[in-house]
Amino acid sequence: MTYTPEFQEKEVTGATIWLTGLPSAGKTTIAYELAGRLRAEGHRVELLDGDEIREFLSAGLGFTREDRHTNVQRIGFVAELLASNGVKVLVPVIAPYADSREAVRKRHQREGTPYVEVHVATPVEVCSERDVKGLYAKQAAGEISGLTGVDDPYEEPETPDLRIESQNQTVQESAAAVHTLLGERGLL
Repeated sequence: MTYTPEFQEKEVTGATIWLTGLPSAGKTTIAYELAGRLRAEGHRVELLDGDEIREFLSAGLGFTREDRHTNVQRIGFVAELLASNGVKVLVPVIAPYADSREAVRKRHQREGTPYVEVHVATPVEVCSERDVKGLYAKQAAGEISGLTGVDDPYEEPETPDLRIESQNQTVQESAAAVHTLLGERGLL
C-alpha cells in the first residue's frame, strides 16, 4: 500500500537577504516594507531584527570585534536554517566586518542555500541626521563610544549583490529594487 498525501506540498525556495549598512541607514525600514510585499504574495517570511537578536539570542555579548563576529555568526546560522526550510529571511543587521559577512555567505554556499547581500549605502551624514535611536547624538555627547561608522570601523561590501542609496529613493522604491533582484535570481 502506498501513502498518498491529500495535498502536494508546493516547492518553495527560501533565501537569506542580508541588509548591511550603518546605524539609521534604513535597513530595518526597507526590510519591513519588503516583508509585507513578500507576505502579500504568499511567501513565508521571517525578519531577524538586530536589536531583538541582541536581546534574545546574543544577550551578554558586547561590541568588541570578537563579540560582533559571534553575533553575526549566530544570526547567519539561524538565517540559513530558516532559509534552507523555504523561508525568505530578511536580516537588517549592521555586520560591520567583511570577514564576518563572508563567513555567513560561505555557510550558505556550503549548504546550497541562496544568499543575497544588500548594501544600504546611506552616507554617515544622512544617518546621523536620521539618528533613529539617538546613537549619533549620544556618541557626539561622549555618552557612548564604538559607534559603527563613526569611531568604530564599518567595512563596506566591495561587491554586494545590490547597492541601495536610500537617501535618493523612497522606502517603497528600495524594497522594490530588492524584490526585483530576488525575481531575477529566481527566488520568488
